[in-house]
Amino acid sequence: MSLVRRPTMAGRFYPADADDCARQIDQFTDHPDVAGAVGGVVPHAGWVFSGKTVGHTLGALRATDPETVVVFGAVHVQDRNLASVYSSGAWETPLGSVSVDDGLATALLQCPHATADPAVHRHEHSIEVEIPFIQHVFPQARILPVMVSPASQAAEIGRQLAQAAITLGRRVIVLASTDLTHYGPRFGFEPHGRGLPGIQWAKSVNDRLFVERVHAMDMGGVIPEATAHHNACGAGAVAAAIAAAEVLGAEGYAELDHTSSVDCAAGGADVVDSVGYHAGVFVCPSTQ
Repeated sequence: MSLVRRPTMAGRFYPADADDCARQIDQFTDHPDVAGAVGGVVPHAGWVFSGKTVGHTLGALRATDPETVVVFGAVHVQDRNLASVYSSGAWETPLGSVSVDDGLATALLQCPHATADPAVHRHEHSIEVEIPFIQHVFPQARILPVMVSPASQAAEIGRQLAQAAITLGRRVIVLASTDLTHYGPRFGFEPHGRGLPGIQWAKSVNDRLFVERVHAMDMGGVIPEATAHHNACGAGAVAAAIAAAEVLGAEGYAELDHTSSVDCAAGGADVVDSVGYHAGVFVCPSTQ
């Protein structure tokens, strides 16, 4: 019997109704494509906060026509694997079912750091919230969901994935799902005080430290940066995506959007919590 991953965030992080999903995605992805892009970075909060930012990246990738979209996800649940691969079956969302690329999964699992473990995906949201975008923008594509821990082996996982795709002749794009600084009492992180001054520091200074590493394609530096400054929850996913994009020919990163939950929702001077969101794409040299 084929594995099917049922949605857990529909009606919470994004609409449970198919028409509402499609309508919002059309609004969010109304951006020009970027020629030569092979992947990008997306946030994974509720769409009311981060949907427009996700849309910048997916809109920029619209012209790529991938056979498979690989989503490297952050890890918010208990997971002892370095990389947990959802290796077969399908994922369901309000937009229907999308198949997992089991052939590419099998090839990735030759990497000693990757483990087939669909069960740990059950309650992890960092990949699920991207899947309706993929279904709507790339209706013929399959997916490969991979949760990547922030460990030193993350970049090697990305390299192995890209090399496997090239060997199989698979047209792929890679997405890294991460949010940026989680600031405020809710997250136990307030090094610059409570309220708007600290929140502004989180976006203008702390987030930018991580983004600078992404701009530099510094696959070895993003995880230490996030560990030191608490400015990305999916640093392992980003390291894997940078490494994969480099193998696929990318040499640079084009930033498309940088915002926060405070920017995206009505909030007064008494706001105390904020999360950063970033969008951008990895591009080949001739298109930078």
